[in-house]
Amino acid sequence: MMIVGIVAVCVVLALLAFLLPRLSHHPQRGTQRTLGLGSRAGGKAPGFLGRALSKPFRSSSKAVGRSGSAGRRARGRLPF
Repeated sequence: MMIVGIVAVCVVLALLAFLLPRLSHHPQRGTQRTLGLGSRAGGKAPGFLGRALSKPFRSSSKAVGRSGSAGRRARGRLPF
């Protein structure tokens, strides 16, 4: 279920970044901040368990950042 949610957030951010590049930074930072909280909370578990619990949040945060930047980059490549 979490995977579907992250994919949906990435798609929405990519569209927002493509259509309104300047207004997409704030939602992207908010989403990454929220995922960072989950990563830090999961990382408090000891040893391997902490790394395993925080990894999905870290990779999701990276995906959100990449989708937002890809939308802005695609917008910048348009000829008009």
